[in-house]
Amino acid sequence: MANLIEARGLKKRFARFELGGVDLVLPAGCILGLIGENGAGKSTTIGLLLGLLRRDGGEVRVLGEDPERAEPELHEEIGVVLDSCPFAETMSCRDVKRILAAGYASFDGARFDSLCGRFGLDARQKIREYSRGMRMKLSIAAALSHASRLLILDEPTSGLDPIVRDELLDILLEFIQDERRSVLISSHILSDLEKACDYISFIHAGRTVFTEEKDVLLDKYVLAKGSEGEIAALDPARVVGVRHGQFGCEALVERGYAGKLVCDRAGIEDIMLFYIRGDAK
Repeated sequence: MANLIEARGLKKRFARFELGGVDLVLPAGCILGLIGENGAGKSTTIGLLLGLLRRDGGEVRVLGEDPERAEPELHEEIGVVLDSCPFAETMSCRDVKRILAAGYASFDGARFDSLCGRFGLDARQKIREYSRGMRMKLSIAAALSHASRLLILDEPTSGLDPIVRDELLDILLEFIQDERRSVLISSHILSDLEKACDYISFIHAGRTVFTEEKDVLLDKYVLAKGSEGEIAALDPARVVGVRHGQFGCEALVERGYAGKLVCDRAGIEDIMLFYIRGDAK
């Protein structure tokens, strides 16, 4: 299976922040969720993958090419959706269609019209009259209306209601039914990633903490609850972190190493929070 994204030791330095070593691999036919707190380096990573920023170190291949040196044809095969609609508010779908037709040799006007119809977007209505959900649907329609093999989305579901978020996730799942395609999606709504993603990559303080298959990750840990003494008795090598409460402790522990303690399922959000905020054991 080919990898549509490969990044090793990706680095970028700013005055007050450094992306200090990010590794990403995205196989064809998969959705990779990029997680991390605000300021962790997710958007910087996406900028480097798109060639919008020049890296200070590491290696990157997107669809087999270095994005900093790639020919414009590479962007025919990449659909990009950011957290805000890139088109002027005075435009309508008709105006957007004309711009896309001029910008992409592979633009499919019939597909764009079909997607706009599916999303309930009035071709004559101005974007300023759209809700946030409608603007995001327009961005998705634009990204899917040319020969995209790779979709890169930065916080596309932020601020959307659950119904619209589910609809967008369904679109991503449809997109990868063609196993030559893949999706990279960054989101703070981790429940969405838990539904749709095949892989999860966690960036913290500018570095990759882990990249795991989602199902393997969710099966790897449990939330163990007990007293201070019971939690302290666990094997520290198997404990990611501990959170202390008024009535006891909770620890993120590798499955099978929590003894007889009461355990709950650990979701992706739990795992990220314990890595960031849990006291080291």
